[in-house]
Amino acid sequence: MTITYDPRHPQYLDEADVRAELTRVFDLCHGCRLCFKFCTSFPTLFEMVDRHDDQDAGRLTPAEQDQVVDECFQCKLCYVNCPYIPELHEWALDFPRLMLRADAMRHANKQVSVRSRVTGAVMGRTDLIGKAATLAAPLANKAVGAKPGSIVRRVMEKTAGVSAVRLLPPYARQRFTTWFAKRPRVRLSNKQGKVAVYPTCLVEYQAPGVGHDLVKVYERNGIECTLADTTACCGAPLLHSGDLAGFTKVARKNVAALAETVRRGNDIVVPQPTCGYVLKKDYPDYVGTDEAKLVAEHTYDAAEYLIKVHKGEDTSLDTDFTGEVPATVAYHTPCHLKAQNVGLKSRDLIKLTGAKVKLVQQCSGIDGMWGLRAENAEISVPIARKLADEVRAAAADVVAGDCHLANTAISEQTGAAPMHPLQLIARAYGIPEEPGKEQR
Repeated sequence: MTITYDPRHPQYLDEADVRAELTRVFDLCHGCRLCFKFCTSFPTLFEMVDRHDDQDAGRLTPAEQDQVVDECFQCKLCYVNCPYIPELHEWALDFPRLMLRADAMRHANKQVSVRSRVTGAVMGRTDLIGKAATLAAPLANKAVGAKPGSIVRRVMEKTAGVSAVRLLPPYARQRFTTWFAKRPRVRLSNKQGKVAVYPTCLVEYQAPGVGHDLVKVYERNGIECTLADTTACCGAPLLHSGDLAGFTKVARKNVAALAETVRRGNDIVVPQPTCGYVLKKDYPDYVGTDEAKLVAEHTYDAAEYLIKVHKGEDTSLDTDFTGEVPATVAYHTPCHLKAQNVGLKSRDLIKLTGAKVKLVQQCSGIDGMWGLRAENAEISVPIARKLADEVRAAAADVVAGDCHLANTAISEQTGAAPMHPLQLIARAYGIPEEPGKEQR
């Protein structure tokens, strides 16, 4: 048994070693039970261990171990709340990282079904699909935007493995990077920072309005914006489906480009929490170079960077909000933003407008691929319903959240149209939305 979360370790993909480590960790988790409420992995695990009189996690079969792994959707909340993580305790327990290791082992040893591999291959090629879909947005959106449960969506489920009952975000007619290249250059009189925007697939292809408002809010506050040297997918869908080789290839290429971005004097700003987490936490682990560490050290969440400017010794934010400011905002805190351990910067940013913020801290259960895969709908949809219940209970004028996929889940269950915090700030400044519709 090897306690390692290093994908370059020689035992990382060894099945016997991985399963022995699963037994060790499952036994520790069964004895603690602190994380029972975060996802179904833990109740499933506890129930299976409790079936045995001696409550020995070593009695679980490989199939039972795999069920626990399959139900983990990498929200990271167990890690955030665990008292036994490597930095704090000799048990060195990192449940999410171990689940990734188990996924990678099963993928490498071809223990994943052909259907699951096909779904992973389809959903993991976000740039290829995004480029094609934005070129043919009206046609693509007839399929993507088809009513959940419709014949079109059932066909998509059969062929691509995408759940027929989940709402999917439509594609934009114009990509964010296209808009950025065509926009008039802005000269800043009071320069307070220099950033390169790493838009992420969601902002690039599906929610460019988030990127529009990010750039305008940043420039209003004297922050120069350019594009990062790469705007390719961070690779999260590949990582979370167990494709270690595919993810590592993407990560190395991105790290090389993003390191060059940093060396030119830019910080990197990421408007989506999962992608920010990948750059900050996963690239140093899976690439393991000084360049990966350099990229991580200079990567910021969009709101995190603005609060950094606001609290700087020689910098400050414009707090003259003369536009539309809601009285109350229900702010959904994405799990992958909590896991970055930077605090609730989006909440703090929204509060600067004078709005009263009501926190909604229920996980969306989406994690990109996991929540949209057909085989996970039975678990993922009830999680989204819990989130919807909390959003309704908040009874706020506006719903805001950093994660576009979590916001889509909120829309699916409530009919609301959540805003990214940077969009809310833009409207509070009186900055209008870009003319025309993003999706056609």
